[in-house]
Amino acid sequence: MSVTYVFELLGGLALFLYGMQMMSVGLEAVAANKMKLILEKLTSNRLLGVLVGAFITAIIQSSSATTVMVVGFVNSGIMTLYQAIWIIMGANIGTTITGQLIALDAGKIAPLIAFLGVGMIILLKKEKIKHIGEIMAGLGVLFIGMDMMSTAMIPFAESDSFVHLLTKFQNPILGIMAGTVFTAVIQSSSASVGILQALALSGAIDLGSAAYVLFGQNIGTCITAFLASIGTKTIAKRTTIIHIMFNVVGTIVFTTLCITTPIITIIQSWTPTNASAQIANLHTLFNVVTTILLLPFGTYLSKIASAILKDKTDDFDTCGMHTRYLIDIHHSNTEKPGVSVLCCVGIRKEIMRMLEMARSNVLDAFDVFTKKQGEKHETIEQREEYVDFLNKEISKYITLVISYERTNAGSQIFNSYFTITSNVERISDYAINIAEYLNMINKRNIVFSEEASNEAVEMQKTCSGLFNLLLEQTDDYVKWHEKIACMEQKIDDMTMQYRNNMYERIRLGTCSGEGSVLFSEMLTDFERIGDHALNISNEMLKIHIATS
Repeated sequence: MSVTYVFELLGGLALFLYGMQMMSVGLEAVAANKMKLILEKLTSNRLLGVLVGAFITAIIQSSSATTVMVVGFVNSGIMTLYQAIWIIMGANIGTTITGQLIALDAGKIAPLIAFLGVGMIILLKKEKIKHIGEIMAGLGVLFIGMDMMSTAMIPFAESDSFVHLLTKFQNPILGIMAGTVFTAVIQSSSASVGILQALALSGAIDLGSAAYVLFGQNIGTCITAFLASIGTKTIAKRTTIIHIMFNVVGTIVFTTLCITTPIITIIQSWTPTNASAQIANLHTLFNVVTTILLLPFGTYLSKIASAILKDKTDDFDTCGMHTRYLIDIHHSNTEKPGVSVLCCVGIRKEIMRMLEMARSNVLDAFDVFTKKQGEKHETIEQREEYVDFLNKEISKYITLVISYERTNAGSQIFNSYFTITSNVERISDYAINIAEYLNMINKRNIVFSEEASNEAVEMQKTCSGLFNLLLEQTDDYVKWHEKIACMEQKIDDMTMQYRNNMYERIRLGTCSGEGSVLFSEMLTDFERIGDHALNISNEMLKIHIATS
């Protein structure tokens, strides 16, 4: 057995994995932004959840990526644990589409598929078409790599020692362990199943030995979601436990069936001349049957996960300044589809949390001014310190994750979030300005007229309405943006009118010079808050357009 075959095997494996990665990246760029919208609007209907999970995973061809997203959504409160169960079941079905694609006898036309894909990438300028080219090129390269591996493995199949090694996989425990470890290392069940199919095509392994390795591969794919759950809330960790339980139960059921029934022979009879299709069919059957068996018991899976991982009495959320929704990308494979989408979801949730704090600061600051509630000043300062902290952490996080983004649309989204967090921080700064006017009022014994005090109250009410709009959940961002723009114009008009009223009070002698200066500064703060709110809505509209 020549070393040339080893090199050919490694080269085929490299092309296979690169083709799969290339295809996944293209699919993510085309469809990833839609995945978030689908998942966020998901109902608790179990059948719909399974279908959505299968559909999304079939598109991005990675159950790990879907499960990582689900862990993040559960952690941030977007999705309940009950909803996550059905998505995970569906994801396990959706991931089998890769094996079915590989089972197609497309080796002869693979170079043509790759050529057409590369041509689209090089010659066409439209970004979406380029991504479709990536999908085609990746698929072609994947098939080429598959053929190279199968050819290179033929001499191995003729080696007595190699065949003897593979026959050990007929032992269920050894086979399951081998599949689990190998898939955990490469963090992709689709890739590991593809490699197993290449072995089968070369004649090195039959379905009887491959079955137990296949079952282990389903368990090994849980490692990615497990790593993603590190540092998350307890409920998110339970999502990972359910993912593991699903595959362990399926492995127990199918291992028992393989030992006690002729299921292997039956599956072989469906495609007797196509060993790759036999593995793909068993993989699909494994996940579909396991889903059907566990579908009525989703509530019990949730209870078991809760019993295994009990709630902590000392909630981390009560301890000091911290980010709550930003996933730790150091424990996630940033090359996998969906990770950047998950990062965007976390960033958005964190910014909304920051905006809530800025809103409280502005409204409390007006209370300090109009009602002389000086005791709120310390709370406002503490909140402002937290807003500054979040602004710094979110900005650093965006700077880090944007380096992994491959699409112009994705980069635009991260840039917009960067701009939004800066504007939120500036709003909170103006709240500090307004709150500090009380010190000047007390120090210089400034007294405002009843008209000026009433105008300050109206400013507070207008700001309250503005923030209600900013924090509103909407599907129609164009109409929402128009409302914010109208509110900002209203603030501009109020500022102009109140400034004219102030000049009239100065003329009539009912407003002191120091009081007019201070009131004029507050009007400027009021107007700037409206400006920054409009900036935020402008960027949110850009994000909506980029994801549409």
